[in-house]
Amino acid sequence: MAKSELVALNNINISVKPKVTIGICVRNCQDTISKAIESVLIQDFPHELMEVIFVDDGSKDNTLSIIKEYAFKLDMRVKVFHHDWRGLGYSRNVVVENASGEYIIWLDGDMILTRGYVTEMVRFMEKNLNVAIAGGSYGVMNQISLVAFLDNVEYLAYRLIFGTSLPGTGGAIYRVKAIKQIGCFDENIRGSCEDIDVAHRLNAAGWSIVRDKSLFYTMGKKGWREYWKHSVWHGYGAHFVYHKHKNSSIFSLLKMSPIVALILGIICGITAYKILKRKVVFLLPFYAIFKNLGWWIGFLNGHISGYGHVT
Repeated sequence: MAKSELVALNNINISVKPKVTIGICVRNCQDTISKAIESVLIQDFPHELMEVIFVDDGSKDNTLSIIKEYAFKLDMRVKVFHHDWRGLGYSRNVVVENASGEYIIWLDGDMILTRGYVTEMVRFMEKNLNVAIAGGSYGVMNQISLVAFLDNVEYLAYRLIFGTSLPGTGGAIYRVKAIKQIGCFDENIRGSCEDIDVAHRLNAAGWSIVRDKSLFYTMGKKGWREYWKHSVWHGYGAHFVYHKHKNSSIFSLLKMSPIVALILGIICGITAYKILKRKVVFLLPFYAIFKNLGWWIGFLNGHISGYGHVT
């Protein structure tokens, strides 16, 4: 795999091998990236045992400039990579190839980690050597928009009703040895869902995967347009994973039908109201249909584009 451009490395003794790497793969996150980085700064885990690897995947806004400003403020080892858009699989492999830590905690550009997050996650992994991925737990916070609130609440309600599933990357800690054992992330998967593919392959290789081990928050996106594009993007990536693992149960197209989405939205709305006592949560069925239609458009676009089976 071609190397990305190394644009910054702060002046810290590089003879010290970090225990954990914070992997931050971003694109166009100028409105939220500062708070995400600041949540790394306040971690109570020894900073001399941490490093941060940023990978900017061709941002068109000020994301890279903000990252460079923080790179020299962080009191831990920092590497910053930048390349033209290559996709999440490629960007995550840049982190894996350059990580000095035994673990990688993936931080999205719109996430906030609680102060003891790294400590709790590393402690859990050290005690459970058979675990390849431990996912975090979503918390509720004041969101920047109505749609961001609905997205956050829908996810929390779904988890309360149906329990756990394969974790993605956001907030999750990955055992580097395990990722490398299965050949890292699949760079042929376009869109998102590269994390679902990795989790499935790790599971198949005999590694355990758990979630809900520590609390984090997501700031969300500004408006409906951003969430629509995000849903289309997820559906597009899901097409490649679906064809790659056709004989598995990763994606059930029947369960992804609009009717099922509507029913789940109603159930999630009722559950959320019992907890939050806010009538606005009854918009969840409409949001579920909105998101589901975007997912299907992305999924069909993946089919129409001519990219079928991913090896």
